Amino acid sequence: MAQQGPNMNMAQSRELQAKAYLEKHRIMELLNQLTSSLLFVRPKKPREYLISLLERLRIAKLTGVPFPFFMDHSNILAMFEMMDTSGRGCISFVQYKGALKNLGLCTEDEVLNDDGHIITLEKFRDEVNRRMEKIWASF
Repeated sequence: MAQQGPNMNMAQSRELQAKAYLEKHRIMELLNQLTSSLLFVRPKKPREYLISLLERLRIAKLTGVPFPFFMDHSNILAMFEMMDTSGRGCISFVQYKGALKNLGLCTEDEVLNDDGHIITLEKFRDEVNRRMEKIWASF
């Protein structure tokens, strides 16, 4: 059986320190949101877009102006209409939950309770915006 030497212990310690740092500062979540925004918008100059987005996030934190959302009302409307194929003005709870997960606005293990109310465009839009603001505010 191979013995663990001081170099192995130092490497493990550095790995644990790096992991703790990433978790403490929520770096992976931030990168996930930046990547989602980048893929949604698909700017011609991605580096400049990301720099601008981070700057807008910093300004929002300092001044209280609204956080940058990568989905505006027209995007939310288009997504809602794709789910509301019958044009009833509402979507199912399953569609709602799936859309939030696809947008990265809830985790796989998050429990969303179906309160039995219909999911209208307004409710969907408000929840998407609320969750986006909560995510950005946490960075």
